[in-house]
Amino acid sequence: MGDLLTQVEARLRSAFGAPDARAAVTFLGVDRIEVLRYRDGDLLRYATLGMSAQPMNDPLATVADPVRGPRAELLLSVRAGVAETDKVLRPLAVLGASPQVEGVVVAPGNSLDVGEPLWPGAPFSAVLVAEGGGLVEDLVLDALDPPLDPVRFLPLLPMTHTEAAWKRVHGAAALQERWLSHGTDLRDPLRGAVALG
Repeated sequence: MGDLLTQVEARLRSAFGAPDARAAVTFLGVDRIEVLRYRDGDLLRYATLGMSAQPMNDPLATVADPVRGPRAELLLSVRAGVAETDKVLRPLAVLGASPQVEGVVVAPGNSLDVGEPLWPGAPFSAVLVAEGGGLVEDLVLDALDPPLDPVRFLPLLPMTHTEAAWKRVHGAAALQERWLSHGTDLRDPLRGAVALG
């Protein structure tokens, strides 16, 4: 899968330029997951690299398909200089490994929770998976043999505990509409919960 990950990194580079930092996390029995950091003005963008090496399979399937299935990498954008957001590297790697470790299929509308603050002082331990294609275009892999499903680059939107609970009841679209109507700055690493009443 080296060729696949080379293409994935090239796609990230074409969108964000060269990463200014990278770290790797290895979990027992799981492919290595890297997290790359990119500076974009006053924003830091973090991207997983390695999650797409294996397709995501339905956890109810009796046999996992080693070739076919959706592939994705995760993106997180936060304002620089406000919090110790570089500590998000391990939680992001945990989320990137979750399809292999827990058999989850990460898709837009999903909630993912790492069970601890994403970085020191963060009011978030959970993220909402948003639709891909905006920041980084899907990577079509039909040149590989055999052709593989495209790699999607899925943005993660941090959620407070209150927002995550509200989303479970009302759904992802309702929470995103609430954020939009209140002008919530989803890149603020220390923001409070949006008004949900």
